[in-house]
Amino acid sequence: MVTVTGLTVTDAVVRYATAEGGSVLAVDGVDLAVAPGQIVALLGASGSGKSSLLRAIAGLEALVAGRVAWDGEDLTGMPTHRRGFGMMFQDAQLFPTMDVGRNVAYGLHGRPAAERASRTRTLLELVGLPGYERRKVTELSGGQAQRVALARSLAPEPRLLLLDEPLSALDRGLRDHLVGVLGEVLRTTGTTAVYVTHDQDEAFTLADRVAVLASGRVLADEVSEELWRHPPTRAVASFLGYGPFVDAALAARLGLPGVASGRLIGLGTGGLVGAPDGLAVPIESQRHQRGRVEVNVTLPDGQRASLTTETTVPGGTLGVRIDPDAVVTVPAEE
Repeated sequence: MVTVTGLTVTDAVVRYATAEGGSVLAVDGVDLAVAPGQIVALLGASGSGKSSLLRAIAGLEALVAGRVAWDGEDLTGMPTHRRGFGMMFQDAQLFPTMDVGRNVAYGLHGRPAAERASRTRTLLELVGLPGYERRKVTELSGGQAQRVALARSLAPEPRLLLLDEPLSALDRGLRDHLVGVLGEVLRTTGTTAVYVTHDQDEAFTLADRVAVLASGRVLADEVSEELWRHPPTRAVASFLGYGPFVDAALAARLGLPGVASGRLIGLGTGGLVGAPDGLAVPIESQRHQRGRVEVNVTLPDGQRASLTTETTVPGGTLGVRIDPDAVVTVPAEE
């Protein structure tokens, strides 16, 4: 008999009623497995179903069909508070009348005072806020508040932590820093986690595996590095930021021969570079950006593409070629 451990979601379906009396399908037959200690990101645009799936796992949304299980035990009908899962949201949702220490220790009621104090101190040190126990939460910055929220969610040692866009309200620089802190904390504590985000950088920095969602379905579910380097379809590659996509004939003209028939080359960041001996293409526009020049060109098939150069390009054309290290290959048909 095979022993199933961790989280398993099988053929999950979530529907929402509409004001007109109909319904909207938010999650459409999703399967997902998360092994103990693994961090899985649910990556998708707004309306893709990722938050609805997370809420269904938490027990905050009822499944129309399918099941959610932990270690093989069906959790259908089990209240949220009995599932042993923790949650962290976009806003920290700290209790304003409690200091930082009491917020962190909130889920530890019933344990001895010394244990609560020790656990709180350890977690605040882990998230980079040592000695903050007596601070008022109203005096915290946005980043500090999210660190306290993380410490609070980890305090009762949940068997699964569900994170719903916890960094999206912060500015870019702070997000980039805190996603590293978050990943380090989750791995140090061995926490199993499902992380919802629309941000590709967050997903691929943090997660062991990334599941891409669109229209309530999982389009891809792969180890992070494998998915980034080898997206299975054009739709997934496009969502990850690759494009435009060129066929084998045009790829050869752009200096990349040998592309198999029925395959397309997706240009990533830096996928098209300037080359004096490259294919001459017309320049549509140029603009200075952070000490470099973004040059927009039109490829022979009519698609627009962009590349960066050190200085403004004189004349109306530019020689370009493909950088094979900054592209992906996907099927032409899906």
